Amino acid sequence: MISLHAFHFLRPLWLFALPILWGLVYWMKRRRENEAEWSGIIDAELWSALRLDDKGAKGMSRWPVLALFWTLAALALAGPSWEKDQAAAFRTAMDWVFVLDLSSSMSDTDIQPSRIARARYALDDLLDAAHDARVGLVVFSDEPYTVVPLTQDVATVKALLPPLSPNIMPSSGDQLAPALELAGKLLKAGAAKSQRIVVLSDGFDDDKAAISTSLSLKSRGITVSVIGTGDSKDQFRQLASAGGGEYVGLSALGSLIHYLQEAPLASRDAAPGIEVSHWQDEGIWLLPFLLLLASMLARRGWL
Repeated sequence: MISLHAFHFLRPLWLFALPILWGLVYWMKRRRENEAEWSGIIDAELWSALRLDDKGAKGMSRWPVLALFWTLAALALAGPSWEKDQAAAFRTAMDWVFVLDLSSSMSDTDIQPSRIARARYALDDLLDAAHDARVGLVVFSDEPYTVVPLTQDVATVKALLPPLSPNIMPSSGDQLAPALELAGKLLKAGAAKSQRIVVLSDGFDDDKAAISTSLSLKSRGITVSVIGTGDSKDQFRQLASAGGGEYVGLSALGSLIHYLQEAPLASRDAAPGIEVSHWQDEGIWLLPFLLLLASMLARRGWL
């Protein structure tokens, strides 16, 4: 049974069409009545062939039928609803770990305001795009450090970005391979079906070790992408190619975000204990009546 308490329209603005449609029916009826004045000008036999009678084949007026048809159509479009449909909620099982270079060269100001500032801005945009993905953050110079393990608390990760700069590191250096290994360990603990590492760097000193580590991560199903904040484009492309990911500069960040968000359907898992609900559109039940009225109006001599 319909619950009157729950009854509502999903698209109530369509109801404003009702007085307009009723007024149109009334106008058409009055206009048809005024056409009778032509009967004194046109031959009676010709007039009877040209005009449409206000009555149908069985003497029923077409105007109430037309008004009812348009009323039911507007009600169907308004989306009457009184019952909810429950379904299991799904989340995209994605884990992203960001690896941020905090070597001394990241303080350079050849990119305004500085390389590290622009990298933090890029990280902020990436975190905004994470949605239901879990994120982690690793920083490195000569050694890697975990700033945030995998979490869905994106706000907390963003709050930790401003203090990150080369001057907080205890020693200098530019060794990426250990940072990639640490990021891989974080992802292994997460065990998501879609795992991605994003490196933000202006270059690194251990090319062979970093590329070897990137190849190893790729063999485990982890992609490695690179956002370059410096001029080492060939180095960045080799690293991203080895990791099966993408290389972009800061100006092309949007394309990398789109790539990261493209998770395969197989990576979608049911969220345990969580259901989503939506109101069912019951306007479909008015379609049989609309089809019946349409068949009547389509008869010769009605419209």
